[in-house]
Amino acid sequence: MLKEFARAKINLTLDIKGVRADGYHEVSMLMQTIELADELELQKISHGVSLSMDATDINGGENIPSDEKNLAWRAAYEFQKFCGKELGVAIGLRKKIPAAAGLAGGSADAAAVIRGMNRLYELNLTEEDLCKIGARVGSDVPFCIVGGTCLAEGRGEILTRLAPLKKFSVVLAKPEGEISTAWAYKTYDANPATTHPPTEKIISRLERGEYDAAFKNFSNVLEGIALKKIPAVADYKRKFLAAGAKVALMSGSGPTVFALTDEAHVNKISASVDAAQIFVTKFYPK
Repeated sequence: MLKEFARAKINLTLDIKGVRADGYHEVSMLMQTIELADELELQKISHGVSLSMDATDINGGENIPSDEKNLAWRAAYEFQKFCGKELGVAIGLRKKIPAAAGLAGGSADAAAVIRGMNRLYELNLTEEDLCKIGARVGSDVPFCIVGGTCLAEGRGEILTRLAPLKKFSVVLAKPEGEISTAWAYKTYDANPATTHPPTEKIISRLERGEYDAAFKNFSNVLEGIALKKIPAVADYKRKFLAAGAKVALMSGSGPTVFALTDEAHVNKISASVDAAQIFVTKFYPK
């Protein structure tokens, strides 16, 4: 039996450049892996894919599919298809990352399965190959395979590794309600943002360690869309900042809001919002 951690991500920035000919959106995102993780156990079986899941630790876990619609299951199938071999696997998945939260929980699970099957069967596939498999499953999966701090472009699968950032503490708060990624992007197309994050400037400042200056430019163009559906996003941001957060922003298509802070302010920031789901974690540099 082999164990893997499926670590969540946050978007330090999210920008949409337009709609591509293939129907996907052209994006530019600064992505960061965090320590919050689902736990997976993988074991060889004679053939096929089997998935058992324990989602009792998160709200709404009963709504996560445990069949071929689950990204972990799909990742195993795509791995077998890519290799052209009968690489049977039994997957045990324990969910810790909240669902439909903008934290790439499903994509992280898929990435962990792909990495894990490569180890389980001692195939020594390259990271490039693993990312190719991941891209067949979902746009965020390649980043979840690579991890750390990256600029993600294209539909999210074109990755540029960036230097590791200071290991900030992260407070996550997920308000009630869910936002479909498809709905968020479709709604954005009808109401595009007029201002966009200056991604290159942010990267330059982060590389020089000018964190406070970089934080001032962090933004997510989907936030305005989310606020109309879940006003608590704005409330959480305001309260996080008032409690001493260095920056507060919605991750991905939301609705989870994260605060970056030093460890000394974690408790005050965590107590500043009345959310059903609050998580305290840190950057995971890889």
